[in-house]
Amino acid sequence: MSQPVNLRPQMLAPTVFWRIAEDIPKRLTWILMTLSIVIPVCLWWMISNWVASSNSMFLPTPVQVLEAIQKLWSDGTLLKDIQLSMFRVLTGFFLAAVISIPLGTLMGTFASVRSLIEPIIGIIRYMPAPAFIPLLILYFGLDELPKILLIFLGSLFFNTLMVMDGVKFVPKELIEATYTLGGRRSQVLLQVIFPYLVPAIIDACRVNMAAAWNLVIVAELVAANEGLGKRITVAQRFLRTDEIFAGLIVIGLIGLAIDLLFRLLLRVSCRWVTK
Repeated sequence: MSQPVNLRPQMLAPTVFWRIAEDIPKRLTWILMTLSIVIPVCLWWMISNWVASSNSMFLPTPVQVLEAIQKLWSDGTLLKDIQLSMFRVLTGFFLAAVISIPLGTLMGTFASVRSLIEPIIGIIRYMPAPAFIPLLILYFGLDELPKILLIFLGSLFFNTLMVMDGVKFVPKELIEATYTLGGRRSQVLLQVIFPYLVPAIIDACRVNMAAAWNLVIVAELVAANEGLGKRITVAQRFLRTDEIFAGLIVIGLIGLAIDLLFRLLLRVSCRWVTK
């Protein structure tokens, strides 16, 4: 006599690696983070050594790139480039944040403000920021102002919309409870909506800071005498691929450091979110 067939779906045994929406052990976290760096570097080292047998100009080894970083740092070139690029990014992004955070908060809070401003922002944000470079150079020359304005324009609109979207997640119950307790409109905005919005603001700035870094490199590639982007252009002109890789790695490390600072800020200022 045949055995009955079990048609019920078989449940997979839960594993630590494939947990859904849950944290994994700290030890496993550090192991995976280490592998995410070690594996690409090992692949790079193997491929570059294989290419070196024919022509090392196209793909320098990790050791050659480290030597290039050390050389640029020892003569002060790298430090000066980092300082100039950081100044441009932080200045342009700070100016964008000063406007986008309150503007996005107002747009998310008041439908009238959103209806007034969102259409024009929706049009401008699809215009690639690098396309404004010719106009910025025409209007403001080749000094620092056009580079800072390019970062400002490239960060302003996306930051505004991301902050605006964050207001949607403020519980209506909190707003209604504030009104019930006699709160005024200004108190709802400043003491309920804005504090609840702080994590979304930090996340928006963390995401858009990466775009700001991309824009400063584009600006320095086109119109700059110094900066990390300009250093990459000069290295390309003289076929110094080790210096190109050095510039890219430095940019990545700076971006990672800024991202970690934003994460730390979120953890310190919004403990109620990170718990």
